[in-house]
Amino acid sequence: MEITTSAAGMLHQQEVTKYLLTNQQGTRVAILTWGATLQEFSVDEDGQRHQLIVNLPNLDDYDHNPYYLCQTLGRVAGRIAGAQFDLDGQTIHLDANEKPNASHGGPHGFTFVNWDATTTQTADTASVVLTHTATPADDKYPGNLKTTVTYTLTEENRLDITFDAQSDVATLFNPTVHTYFNVTDDQYSLDDQWLKLSGNQRLVLDQAKIPTGEMVATANTGYDFSRPRTIKDGLDQLHQTGQVEYDDAFVVEPSKDTPIATVGDTTGHREVQVYSDRNALVVFTANPTDDKRAEKRDYNALAMEAQTLPDAIHHADFGDVILPANQPVTHLISYQYIRK
Repeated sequence: MEITTSAAGMLHQQEVTKYLLTNQQGTRVAILTWGATLQEFSVDEDGQRHQLIVNLPNLDDYDHNPYYLCQTLGRVAGRIAGAQFDLDGQTIHLDANEKPNASHGGPHGFTFVNWDATTTQTADTASVVLTHTATPADDKYPGNLKTTVTYTLTEENRLDITFDAQSDVATLFNPTVHTYFNVTDDQYSLDDQWLKLSGNQRLVLDQAKIPTGEMVATANTGYDFSRPRTIKDGLDQLHQTGQVEYDDAFVVEPSKDTPIATVGDTTGHREVQVYSDRNALVVFTANPTDDKRAEKRDYNALAMEAQTLPDAIHHADFGDVILPANQPVTHLISYQYIRK
């Protein structure tokens, strides 16, 4: 295992550091301290470097990136309806950065922070350990919340991401990394990328992408990924019902041992398995690397955000995102590369 450190540049008068983790198979993971960003997850295939995630070359591209490209989201990923919630007998009012709702932790959330970082290493792992303490002044969430995000690359080509947190008063905690995958040979589109999910339900969302509370079956619809299916095939079926894209929350079976999702390419060259200890995967199709002046084309990136079901604080059956005072919590997301 090898860890190298380099200066990534300056953002908002702050020095941003890049950490590069490399294992003996040539698999590489690059982390930026800005936004605790996963900038690279790439593999060596017969001397050729292949990216598994979608990335951008310049640090400035990650400053208030509208797609939150492979950046850490928190305290709470997704939207909170009405930018408010009740906790311990009080109504908490958040910054409504997507009016009238709060989104992805708020305008001063984890994405917009230059995290402190250290590294650790063993014979078969290399880790970047990023820390940040959020205060109520940031986005009006209660509590001083200390969070540690740890990226660990193993010799088995597995990337483990752990989120450890503790608050001095009760608060909410439901973080994720907004990772965009394209495992096809040229990453031009998603036509040759397939997806398989462990669940068979999705949330019904309103026009503002707020859950109504209803869960519906995905079988025999454009949302059915119970078996490997290309994104193009799914989109073609969605288009028949007037839907344009995927921006949806799927119910999955949490597991550290069985994938909640798998993406692969139709040529059979590679797969990435996704593991999570929480019950949701938000799937979003986008073109985050396209020049805005370029001609509109099909999607080239698939975001997969493992988390607890969004807006869970307003739905008792969605999962528990309340973090009690002085009680530590840990969440895990893992990506396992499999060369075919």
